[in-house]
Amino acid sequence: MRRHTEEKVAEPGAAARHTRVAIIGSGFGGLGAAIRLRRRGEEDFIIFERAADVGGTWRDNSYPGCACDVQSHLYSFSFAPNPDWTRSYSPQPEIWDYLRRCARDFGVLPHIRFRHEVRDAAWDEDAQLWRVETSEGLYTADVLVMASGALSEPRVPSLPGFENFRGKSFHSARWEHEYDLRGKRVAVIGTGASAVQFVPEIQPAVERLHIFQRTPPWVMPRTERAFTARERRLFRRFPLLQRGARAAIYAFRELFVFGFRHLRLSRLIRRVALRHLARSVPDPVLRARLTPAYDIGCKRILVSNDYLPALTRPNVELVTAGVAEVRGHSIVDGEGVERPVDAIIFGTGFRVTDQPLAGRVRGRGGATLEEVWRGSPRAHLGTTVSGFPNLFILLGPNTGLGHNSVVYMIEAQIEHFLSALDFMEQSGVAVIEPRPEAQAAFVGEVERRMEGTVWVAGRCASWYLDRTGRNSTIWPDFTWRFRRRVARLDPAEYLTGGAPGGTPRMNGKDATSKNAPS
Repeated sequence: MRRHTEEKVAEPGAAARHTRVAIIGSGFGGLGAAIRLRRRGEEDFIIFERAADVGGTWRDNSYPGCACDVQSHLYSFSFAPNPDWTRSYSPQPEIWDYLRRCARDFGVLPHIRFRHEVRDAAWDEDAQLWRVETSEGLYTADVLVMASGALSEPRVPSLPGFENFRGKSFHSARWEHEYDLRGKRVAVIGTGASAVQFVPEIQPAVERLHIFQRTPPWVMPRTERAFTARERRLFRRFPLLQRGARAAIYAFRELFVFGFRHLRLSRLIRRVALRHLARSVPDPVLRARLTPAYDIGCKRILVSNDYLPALTRPNVELVTAGVAEVRGHSIVDGEGVERPVDAIIFGTGFRVTDQPLAGRVRGRGGATLEEVWRGSPRAHLGTTVSGFPNLFILLGPNTGLGHNSVVYMIEAQIEHFLSALDFMEQSGVAVIEPRPEAQAAFVGEVERRMEGTVWVAGRCASWYLDRTGRNSTIWPDFTWRFRRRVARLDPAEYLTGGAPGGTPRMNGKDATSKNAPS
């Protein structure tokens, strides 16, 4: 591959600067792709990061109690084990520090352009490259990698009268630490993965806590403990011990697929959750309101030891009547009860299936991903999209998980991306994109695997489902099967093009045939 010498960033309005690979985002996906590029000798790449530091969702989500719900030794890069995790489930500050350390130790910091928000990325068919407009100037790139992730844009619901509210309000992913919650009357909207972590943290400090629950989550006990100093020393001295722990965690979590794919088996998981609920909430009336009516796993299963007990405290009220109206200093529920509040905290998740960046990335003919997807994201191997040459999406459609570590999926996709670069270099082609037939076949394969699983037959509405009702988020099988499927690029599944200005072709044939994308 070509090498590139670092230059000064172009001023807005100046000529575009070119790079071989442009990466959007510096979370696990962006940093993982950058590190693997460097490890194979590639220096001609840039990471666009809209914030002032790396970390992605682990930088943005700094709310009290924020932690991972996948065990530490598995939720990390396979090529960068960390023997110094302090707990079996890592808290947010440790994960963020880990990512910053990886960026520094693997030498990718000089490639990052901080405070560069991507405003538009368009494929130039004539020049056969991407033209990327950022908040700090213009760039061109041969290859574009979208690594912004699914948990990057907070979702805030539209509440009647919210514009009249005169108190403090913020989303959990944009926590306002300077605002003192002590002695305040606080309303929490939503009971998802973030809320179950920050609610127990703020409950002792606030005067009154109103939890507005639309649907109760299934909550499993968190088998967490601190690692001893001796364990950490052993992990440092004998890396194989940590790799063995990682493999054991991975294998155990893979077993959960059986429960998600076969509803009868999910009853075993359900019994554990119900037992946890009974032990945590003695009051049968409150317990009934916290018991889900849908199959476990249909929505994201949450893990917590202190969320359910926090709801039993005297200063906490569970509200299940919904929000009818927000007033200047109060919230009125669906039954007409008005509750004075000083602050509203949204724990309402993220824009997973309708990410704003999809409306800024334009492929052949000028159509955006958002327009092509029409509310239901589709991609070949969850990574490439027909009509969008030289575009690779990390954690794209149907690569999310309900049972294991998404870092495993990211690394599998990165290897596929690198295989594509190798193929392009070895074959002397400048452009690669999936054939429409190959993409349709893969999407159909995923949908067949999805049939009968709890993710589509679990009697619930979840953020896994897009606005068409299709599950375009979850990979419905073992993760090793996904890795095996994407490990090697099959040229027969792709359209390829020659040097800039050349005629696109498919395996040496003119791509203007019936197999070419329109």
